[in-house]
Amino acid sequence: MEKIAEACLNQLFNDARTHNKWWDKPVTTDTLKEIYSLMCLGPTSANCSPLRILFLRTKEAKERLRPHLSPGNVDKTMVAPATALLAYDLRFYEKLPQLFPFADAKSWFEGKESFIAETAFRNSSLQGGYFILAARACGLDCGPMSGFSNEGVDQEFFPEGHIKSNFLCNLGHGDPAGLPGPRAPRLSFDEACKIL
Repeated sequence: MEKIAEACLNQLFNDARTHNKWWDKPVTTDTLKEIYSLMCLGPTSANCSPLRILFLRTKEAKERLRPHLSPGNVDKTMVAPATALLAYDLRFYEKLPQLFPFADAKSWFEGKESFIAETAFRNSSLQGGYFILAARACGLDCGPMSGFSNEGVDQEFFPEGHIKSNFLCNLGHGDPAGLPGPRAPRLSFDEACKIL
């Protein structure tokens, strides 16, 4: 495998920013499907794939979300062309006979609530990272955020109880005028990493 082109690295990482202001340009269903088709290829433990995504594009759907957003996240979410509600399914293991047919993986989880919750949250978070990169690869900008009431969102959008919200991600074509300034600093390799 070879390193990808510099232009691709720039689109995915070097030039990509978290956006708060959006151009009035729709995000199509075909693009959302393309994002998912890329995102779902990323690895999860035993291919458990617990991420479930609810895409909010209509004014009515956004209004259902509004009361559960932190004040600082309301305006940018209401105007974003699409908002992805990334959640995890606590019954993900029921799909394991389909997704991991090489072993009786379903039995690894049945009746083990803390193991189920830990696995679902960790792997849906991994898939959320893949989702952001897939969206950027498809030409969109992202505005991921956690400033909302998980309890309120879960009651509003997932009343059945076995799907739980993880984080939100606004999608669209970001307006650079909405960026607060230069990219915030990151830790250096030596500050964050050790080689043993």
